[in-house]
Amino acid sequence: MREQYADFADGSDEIRSRSMGNAAGLLLTTMVLTAFGLNMLYSASGGDMSAAVRLFRNQLLWAALGLSGGLIAFALSYKFFCRRAVLWLGGCALLLVWARLSKEVNGAHRWIHIGSYTFQPSELAKIAVALFVAEYCSEHLRTFNSLDPRNRHGMWPLLCGVGAMLMLILVGKDLGTTVLVAAVAFLTMSAGNLSWYYYATPLALIPLGVLVIRMFDPMRWARMTIFLDPEKYHNQEGYQLWNAFLALGSGAWFGVGLTNSRLKAKYLPEAHTDFIIAIIGEELGFIGVLAVILLYILWGFFAIRITLAARTRTGMLLGCALTLGVVLQAIINLGVVSGLFPTKGMPAPFISYGGSNMVCSLLATGFLMSIAMDSCVPEYGAKMFRQVRRWLRLDFSSGEGDSEQ
Repeated sequence: MREQYADFADGSDEIRSRSMGNAAGLLLTTMVLTAFGLNMLYSASGGDMSAAVRLFRNQLLWAALGLSGGLIAFALSYKFFCRRAVLWLGGCALLLVWARLSKEVNGAHRWIHIGSYTFQPSELAKIAVALFVAEYCSEHLRTFNSLDPRNRHGMWPLLCGVGAMLMLILVGKDLGTTVLVAAVAFLTMSAGNLSWYYYATPLALIPLGVLVIRMFDPMRWARMTIFLDPEKYHNQEGYQLWNAFLALGSGAWFGVGLTNSRLKAKYLPEAHTDFIIAIIGEELGFIGVLAVILLYILWGFFAIRITLAARTRTGMLLGCALTLGVVLQAIINLGVVSGLFPTKGMPAPFISYGGSNMVCSLLATGFLMSIAMDSCVPEYGAKMFRQVRRWLRLDFSSGEGDSEQ
């Protein structure tokens, strides 16, 4: 069941204008965030010119790959990928198993190593789960709330698919991404009209999960609670967060100047990845951090408007999942760097160094652009395919007799 809202059936001029305006705003904001991130990455590389050039070049290559992926997602349309969401889910599961069997890095098995490059499949899993949940809840709107095991379109296939992905991510010791993917999946199901009684389960699991970590994983528990008093442990577990505070504090309102950070020089670990916002605060001051926050707000604003104007229920749910994925990740990163949340390795979307995060953030943007385009030109993907086939056959007729897919 792909329900299409009647208000958008004809693609009125007002709808087209609003959707294209939102898409243009989202694209411009994404370009500004990506360009700003590349500039700050070069600055946050610790003063080593060769390292700065290498990191900048690698990130630029990943950005080009992400842009290519976003263009493919846009050209083929989100519907093409949603209809194959189970294949995406299965492929990501195999990649997560591959990562688990790969060598351990910093006590975790999150990365696939291919030569000198690494890829984190849990980032791609966020996209796969978004596609799967959006498609399943849209297709089986009236039945997905059912817990009857005899109902093959009920809750169990949905729980098994999402649960398997969460378990594979957690086995790789990536608790932060596990929590983020679970939150996105649950909130997307809520937008798809999840019944109220399902809310009791995650609320009951939260204290249970905290208790399990407290009893069986003391190192992770220490990392989770150190943010409450980082000064006390500034030479131990709180070293990273304390130096992030020093970086943010020394930047004051307008910063010490671009490339002039002192904390990036072997004082602040992960200065160019998870804690790059602290370097932005030191070099560009509170004004620089505020600009980043405003850019994220703008990105979320345009993404929400695209989601609300989606022509199909599948597009609306997918837009909701992708928007939540990027915005929640940005909130978590900003909260960690400022000491509001427990220290957790969560990169800043579009800004932190990391190919997996960059590619998947740009891929999410491509899907959102596709949702906006579908609101302007219904079934544009099918029309594009027909036009390409016509060109390949060297048939340049108007094709007015083609039937709508």
